[in-house]
Amino acid sequence: MTDEEIRLAATTPDERILLLPHCLRPSKSCPGRFERTGLVCPHDCREPCVVGRLVRSALAAGCKGVCIAAGGSMAVKYVAEVRPKAIVAVACDKELAEGVEAVKKIGTGGAPFPAIVVVPLSRDGCVDTEVDESLVMDALRVGSFEPRGGQGADPGQGARLTPGGACIG
Repeated sequence: MTDEEIRLAATTPDERILLLPHCLRPSKSCPGRFERTGLVCPHDCREPCVVGRLVRSALAAGCKGVCIAAGGSMAVKYVAEVRPKAIVAVACDKELAEGVEAVKKIGTGGAPFPAIVVVPLSRDGCVDTEVDESLVMDALRVGSFEPRGGQGADPGQGARLTPGGACIG
């Protein structure tokens, strides 16, 4: 496990958040609506999409919150407002790199910066993107299961879960 995954594992789910990009939603059929805080999925949504499954899984796991952001600045604003101890972030490589740096700049009042575990999109392009859902689920479950082993990215950049990386499952 990377340092970031160890820090995530040491954090209770109620101090974790999940950040998702709105581009994961099915653009032609998504009934969600955008609000100031991001995309809001209807509670009775029947769309079989990864966003809904991940939101439901994160909340069922006891996560402090989920933000389906329309962009990196919205996600960073959410982090600043919620002040989690750990973040599981899904986005394209560019947004992940910029987001990790932006979170580091947020004042923490002397508290350590949140642990950040990132899961890159498996297909990006800003519309109808894809992510390996199992990697996000692994990240949400860190601390609940025994590690499978492997290597992650530089912990200073946020741990990176990839198909060959360190995952919990």
